This record gives sequence, structure tokens and C-alpha cells, in this order.
Amino acid sequence: MTNKINVSIVGGAGYTAGELLRILIHHPMVNISSVYSTSNAGNPVTKVHDDLFGETDIVFSDKIDENADVVFLCLGHGKSAEFLQNNKYSANTKIIDLSNDFRLNANHIFEDRTFVYGLPELDREAIKTAQNIANPGCFATAIQLALLPLAAKNEIKNDIHINAVTGSTGAGQSLSASTHFSWRNNNVSFYKEFTHQHEGEIYQTLNQLEKDFNKKVYFLPMRGDFARGILAGVYLKSDLTEEEAKNIFNDYYKNEPFTHVSDAPIALKQVVNTNKCFLHVQKQDDVLLITSIIDNLTKGASGQAVENMNLMFGWEENLGLNLKTVAF
Repeated sequence: MTNKINVSIVGGAGYTAGELLRILIHHPMVNISSVYSTSNAGNPVTKVHDDLFGETDIVFSDKIDENADVVFLCLGHGKSAEFLQNNKYSANTKIIDLSNDFRLNANHIFEDRTFVYGLPELDREAIKTAQNIANPGCFATAIQLALLPLAAKNEIKNDIHINAVTGSTGAGQSLSASTHFSWRNNNVSFYKEFTHQHEGEIYQTLNQLEKDFNKKVYFLPMRGDFARGILAGVYLKSDLTEEEAKNIFNDYYKNEPFTHVSDAPIALKQVVNTNKCFLHVQKQDDVLLITSIIDNLTKGASGQAVENMNLMFGWEENLGLNLKTVAF
């Protein structure tokens, strides 16, 4: 750990890019060589990400760093494949994509690059040797972390029901009718009921861990009137006792640096601005409920991307990610 790597961020004006900058400017092994944004070229990044004022003097560029050691693609869904078609990088450049373009097995090979699904709690060893990473979706991260221990033990014997709420940053920086303050404030609504794009990732992981998985996943996503974070309630009928379920979860996550099982009930503020996932397990009658909380921009996006980078370079997984939340 003597030589810093050169890191480039593409799509530098969005929320995930801003979060990456917040983390990477203090990462001891990183030199940010370029932040690509054609619409902001020549402007300081603090003109867009004003929370970084006083932290950096980096300027947006309209030129890619084709020889960067790592490129983070912070582009809209469907845009990463198009960008890579038009912009070529060195074969030695590692790519970490934060869109959904390469997450599913059907799309994980693009030209001469093969993308590994980047959920460390599931595929840590594969990530360590990967050249390209498809970073998981935010809802998918929170929900999968609530299900991995059960799937690994073949203990999902009934359909899965999920109610989960996300902050407004989950919709990205572009304005829409449902992101305006006057609509979002003091309001909550379902959206993409039972059709959310992250369901594909969830099914894929469950099939990876539990052969011939054939249960249904019923997912109700909600928009919350707050900026950051996801709270997911994942529940299913189970023959496990509460104690047996807790033991399964504690054993699965006992060595994880970021995912922790809490004996006490959990609340969203415990993880906002961190790369942590907290889980709480409880049983009511024959229904097992797993509550999962993450920050959608950190563990659900940019923090997990940095976690994957650390693994790819053989560094400590929590390097640059020892972040603490603010509880009040």
C-alpha cells in the first residue's frame, strides 16, 4: 500500500458521483484523476456538489481518462453500455458500473468485458479477482442482505413479501413530478408495485444460493418524504423459531465489516451517511420478519462501489469507509 491508484468518475454531476467524491477525496490510496461531465466541463465540482466546498478544488472535465486504474460509471440506467461502446479504456482499467446495465446474468458480458455482481456478502471471492463490477441496486442490496442467510440454509420455504421505503435521492437528481418538494413533503406513495427493476437481481441471487428456487417475491416499493435511506420489512412464513433464525443471521454475518444484526429494534438514522447495513430479526406467530436499513447512496450505491474497489485491489475492505452517522 504505497502507490496511489488513479480513479476516474464518469457522470460526475449526479448524486452517486457526489457521494463517491465525498468518500474518495479522503481515501488514502486514491488520486482522483478526472471527473467527467460534458455539461459541466470547466466548472469546479463544488459548483454542483456544494457540500464539498473547502474539501477539493477538482474541476469537471469533458475528456475521459482512458488509462485510469479504475473508472466508476455513474450514468443513468441504459447509459453505461452506450458510453462504453463510444469510449474505449485500457484493458488494464477496472470498471465499476453503478447502473443496472450489467447486473443480470443475461447482460453481464459486454464486448470483451465480463461483469461480476458486486455484493460482497455474497460474492466476495469473485469480486477480489474481478476486472469489472456491476454494483447492485439500492433496494436490491437492502432486501438481499435480509434474505442471504435464509437462502444459504435453504430456509425460504414460502413466498416472500416486502414493504420498503426509500428517500428522494433514490430517484436521481433530475426533477420529476414526484420529486418536487411540494409533492414529496408530508407524502408517501407506492410505485412500480410488484414490477420494480431490482426484483431481477433478487431472484437471481436466491437462485444462486437455493437451487431450483421457485417461490414468489412480492415487492411493494414506496417513496418517502426524506432524502436518504432505505427501510425494508421483509417477511415470510417460516418454521424456524425466532432464536433459530437469529442464530442463522448472526452466524452468516459474524465476520462482516459492514452488515450487523441488532438485538434491539433499528431505525434509519442509525445508518444514514454510512456504508452499514443493520438487520433486526423477529417472529410473530408463524411469520418471520427481517427489518433491513441502509443508506441508498452509500451501502446502496457509492459506498459499496468503493468497498468493491478495495476488494479488487487487495486492501482492507473498510479502507476509506469508516463513516459515522449523525443521530440528531
